[in-house]
Amino acid sequence: MNRRGAGRRLSGWLLAAALGVSLAGCGGSSSNGSPAEGEGAAAQDAGTATIVVGAYSVAKDALQEILPAFGREWEAKTGQKLKFQESYEASGTQARSIVGGFKADVAVLSLEGDMDKIVKAGLMSEDWKKTDTGGMITRSIVVLGTREGNPLGIAGFADLAKPGVKVLFPNPKVSGGAQWDINAIYGAGLKQAERESGKKDPDAAKAFLKAVYRNVESMDKSGRASMAAFEYGVGDVIVTYENELLARVAQGVHYDIVTPEDTIQIENPAGVVDVNADAHGVREAAEALVAYMSGAEAQKVFAEHGFRPVNEEVASSYADRYVTPSGLFDIGYLGGWSQVRSELYAKRGVWYQVLAGK
Repeated sequence: MNRRGAGRRLSGWLLAAALGVSLAGCGGSSSNGSPAEGEGAAAQDAGTATIVVGAYSVAKDALQEILPAFGREWEAKTGQKLKFQESYEASGTQARSIVGGFKADVAVLSLEGDMDKIVKAGLMSEDWKKTDTGGMITRSIVVLGTREGNPLGIAGFADLAKPGVKVLFPNPKVSGGAQWDINAIYGAGLKQAERESGKKDPDAAKAFLKAVYRNVESMDKSGRASMAAFEYGVGDVIVTYENELLARVAQGVHYDIVTPEDTIQIENPAGVVDVNADAHGVREAAEALVAYMSGAEAQKVFAEHGFRPVNEEVASSYADRYVTPSGLFDIGYLGGWSQVRSELYAKRGVWYQVLAGK
């Protein structure tokens, strides 16, 4: 299914996307800095506190509305003024940064596996998933973005393997979004095999993924970087989150959105990095922030930025905005994250075999 977007091109968007870290007070003042310059070291007292947020790049626009709104609500309830130190990177890069010493109090990442890295490092409790939404704050699906009018007639993932089609998606070594993209393509291959033979065929799915990979022109470091490259004219088709394209179209960029019949449901988590939040004395505020993200007000903001809400009440009010593909599947169709990591992304896994041309 195609959804046409029309309007003016964004100016200066790449520059804005490049500003990966900011320090902002909920009162509206802001300054730029890097994680190394503060990392939550600012003094906390009864009147003020700083929460350090380590997030994946695609969530940036929504979070920069949500964080000040939460800050105002927290100050009204407690009298404590909050400031937010924010870092935005590819999800895998962000997770490794936190494990390596970046003192984030709250992690907002693209996929569960990146949260698991923080858990395994002893910085976060496994209890982060014990919420009404399983620790998830947003959903989306993997879709395709084409140039205006869909000049190549792209209808699904199989068309990405056609001769001459130039494809973009990020690098799964550093980008959680890229892993969702590859999971979607591989899963679509399994779905196709299942229709043709009556069973899932991993070899057929690998061949399907390999055929698409032959046409990949660029693999950037993050979903946001990949989107920037596409916006500046690289490639014919981008594989990305639905919310990324909906946000660009809403801002007037000329793309068509193609929703494949078979694609994957994305779920994005958030959680408190316990060791850091305790060290900084901000656990209560950090836990409240994570809870706020799945609440109605934040969910509406996420929805306005193209995400599919996890809050069922909010989701119902935005239902007419979203297409539900007939072959939509979730990570469970691929065996769950543990199986996906071992079969697709291990050193001898399917993805690395594809890279090696095997």
